Amino acid sequence: MSKIEVNAIEPQCGTNLTVGASGDTITFPSGTTVVNNGSQTGFGRTGTVDWDTTAKTASFTAVSGNGYFVNTTSGAVTVTLPASPSAGDIVSIADYTNTFQTNNVTVARNGSPIGGIAADAILSTEGLSVTFVYVDGTEGWKNINDATSNTTGNPNLVATGGTITCCGDYRIHTFTGPGTFTVLNTSTTPANNTVSYMVVAGGGGGGDGDVSGGGGAGGFREYKGPSDCYTASPLNGNPGGTAVTVTAQAYPITVGGGGAAGSGSANGSNGANSVFSTIISAGGGGGANGCGGPAKTAGSGGSGGGKNYEFGTVGSGNTPPVSPPQGNPGGGNADTSGSPAFGAGGGGGATATGGNGSPSAGGSGGAGATTNISASPVAYAGGGGGARNDPGTQAPGGTGGGGIGGNNGTNAGCGTTNTGGGGGGLDNFTPGGGNGGSGIVIIRYKYQ
Repeated sequence: MSKIEVNAIEPQCGTNLTVGASGDTITFPSGTTVVNNGSQTGFGRTGTVDWDTTAKTASFTAVSGNGYFVNTTSGAVTVTLPASPSAGDIVSIADYTNTFQTNNVTVARNGSPIGGIAADAILSTEGLSVTFVYVDGTEGWKNINDATSNTTGNPNLVATGGTITCCGDYRIHTFTGPGTFTVLNTSTTPANNTVSYMVVAGGGGGGDGDVSGGGGAGGFREYKGPSDCYTASPLNGNPGGTAVTVTAQAYPITVGGGGAAGSGSANGSNGANSVFSTIISAGGGGGANGCGGPAKTAGSGGSGGGKNYEFGTVGSGNTPPVSPPQGNPGGGNADTSGSPAFGAGGGGGATATGGNGSPSAGGSGGAGATTNISASPVAYAGGGGGARNDPGTQAPGGTGGGGIGGNNGTNAGCGTTNTGGGGGGLDNFTPGGGNGGSGIVIIRYKYQ
């Protein structure tokens, strides 16, 4: 290797000097000092430091031009500034583990003032980073950058979709129609990625005709995540149910519509399914129509539809079967022989079978389920009341949005929107109302 020893290099002509060719590497040996007197550009230090990425856990003396990550997890650390500094010397310090507030860093002045005061500095703010530049003997080391904000990666679950509300440390996504639950970031705590959910399908419509059955409620399924703290319904599937552990992806949400009431002496229509991930809640069964003649079978589904006043069979609940059960059968009919008045069965609800009709009344809709997943107690998935063929007291719908049963003189009630309530059974003298209520999907998780 050739060696040239000179004190200065100047261009032969002009003012530009080229050292090496394109693609060459110019090496300055260890210990070389590159001085920028202020008029040169693109060469030498310009107010930044070279960061030492080996975190410091014990006290040390800083070297000008370096930045240090200081780890105070195990105890306080003292950083001693350089002795006999020159103007322009620079040192940076950053909180490596966000623990300066617990175990402080002492910046020892080593004979020079810090900000004009002859005393050591204490760094005691979480996530703090500072940069000291030596100015002169009067002010000494001046802090030119004090960053007290701390930007970190998010360790929590982050998602979008639906109507978003918060309850303490929990975020709630409510879907009252179709949408997408999109997970953007999963939690670093695995249990927090198993979300809480409630999926309620659309309720069945009430039957039409002479004293018809009430519609069954939409299927009700709930799972309270392992890290959640709200009061769940009696149908909470944890443990024993189906957990949903989310990953960073999009989850299409289906919210089932309510079934239409029967028309032209027909059964009510079943409600539509609601879906989140692998969780499918079945639409409620339609109520049986009330005309005489061949047997009329009420619809089966999340909860079953109610039987008419004399013929047919009740609709089955929890169809298809899941655990815990998503609903109950519809109500039947008591002995009607020789009775001048008749009542049809009520639709099944999430937590109770539909009531049986009797000569004096239609059967009540089965009770729904109450949960605090939305941060307040709300009942869902009540069955529709059965019809009665005489004026008088109407059969109530089940708690959770079930529609009231119709009678001779008063229309049936519809299931309440976004509860999955079944529609009330119709009587052919007043065939109005009786549609099932639409469903709802709620997803909840710890977000901070």
